[in-house]
Amino acid sequence: MKALITRKVGMTSTIADDGVVQAITLLSASPCVVTQVKTDEADGYTAVQLGFETAKEAKTPKAQAGHFKAAGIMPKIVREFRLANADEITEDLKVGSQISPEVFSVGDVVHVTGTSKGKGWAGTIRRHNFHRGRKTHGGRSYRRVGSIGSMYPQKIFKGKKMAGQLGHEQVTVRNLKIALVDAEKGYIGVVGAVPGPNKGIVIIKGAN
Repeated sequence: MKALITRKVGMTSTIADDGVVQAITLLSASPCVVTQVKTDEADGYTAVQLGFETAKEAKTPKAQAGHFKAAGIMPKIVREFRLANADEITEDLKVGSQISPEVFSVGDVVHVTGTSKGKGWAGTIRRHNFHRGRKTHGGRSYRRVGSIGSMYPQKIFKGKKMAGQLGHEQVTVRNLKIALVDAEKGYIGVVGAVPGPNKGIVIIKGAN
């Protein structure tokens, strides 16, 4: 299973074999521990639950402590990865086993998921790229939303582009390439930008 929970470190650049300088995002990828394996018979679907980093035992609720006892770790971050069928659950995917960054290699194509930076409340120009009104020839509506409804049906339809919360939502960037894998230091380098701030949680999955 090619999937890991990582934490964004920042951006840097590398020089490829053909001499091209490419921007990469560094991800801190310490080994993830399998905390639970779900099957069709017991849970109705097939999935693997992974734990990342270590939480303080004093702050871990007893229910969670009992759940993670078999894995031998109190993870700070837990995520679940669905599998297509039960055949993907190999002998390596047992409760307590570790998944290291070595599951990925240079050149692999991956999908990266993170939470984008929150920008707070924003107007329609910044949030939806609306045009502003003219500032000459008597124009008075510069950054207003403008007409949002009509006489019929006397309501505003759901999904209307208006001012509101910008950012802080789950974003997936697809088909990025792995440029660097350092298992000793626990780093993975992905070509291009990855959503979210530094130190944010990033999920990396194989494209296949």
